[in-house]
Amino acid sequence: MKYSDQRSSALISGKWLCVSIADNIAHVRERIAAAARRAARSPDDVALMAVTKTFGPDAIRAAYSAGQRLFGENRVQEFAEKHAAIGDLLGVDWHLIGHLQTNKAAKAVELFNRIESVDSLRLAEKLNAAAATARTRLSVLIELNLGGEQSKTGLNPVSPQFGELLEAAARLDHLDFHGLMTIPPFTNNPEGARPYFRRLREIRDNLARRSLPGIHLGVLSMGMSHDFEVAIEEGSTCVRLGTAIFGERKAK
Repeated sequence: MKYSDQRSSALISGKWLCVSIADNIAHVRERIAAAARRAARSPDDVALMAVTKTFGPDAIRAAYSAGQRLFGENRVQEFAEKHAAIGDLLGVDWHLIGHLQTNKAAKAVELFNRIESVDSLRLAEKLNAAAATARTRLSVLIELNLGGEQSKTGLNPVSPQFGELLEAAARLDHLDFHGLMTIPPFTNNPEGARPYFRRLREIRDNLARRSLPGIHLGVLSMGMSHDFEVAIEEGSTCVRLGTAIFGERKAK
């Protein structure tokens, strides 16, 4: 089977259909463009990330063959196991979007171009040290937990810990802080996520007015398969889609 012929199930017009990963990506890009136009934005301002958690190298290659170059993984160890099989793919931007333990910071710096889930000053310091050892600069996003859910990681935006991380950014000279990320509480109606997406944008805008040293806030990583169109309408610059591209996630 050719990589581009890999099949998955996608929800299109209310029906589950067996289509190729390439078809899914094309359909998703059409929806991204439509959502951007509704918000008077350029579709070019919204990056599409293909989230490959639990999906293997063949699925990644299928998406790559369809032109996809930005991929997201949730776990360092899972991606490390896949990496040898897809290391020949050129021009790929690998992002870690799941919780990162400090003891895996060095491995994460080795594998990923960006860590989107920085949720503590301690983790940022570990990543900075690992990047210094590797003689590289690492792009990072700060993860905020706007719903206050105990089951999710991320900083409370009104907590002292968030302020401490922002103040420390200028001295973490091997990290490039490029924006914010969030995962809102799940609701059956995607509109339920809108207040959280709007709040993240407002937090970004308020921080931008402060001109904090070492902090650049061009990226708002928010929106997944269930609610990405609402996220785009509220200012997302990167949507993270797994099911909409690869179909139902495989159990681990």
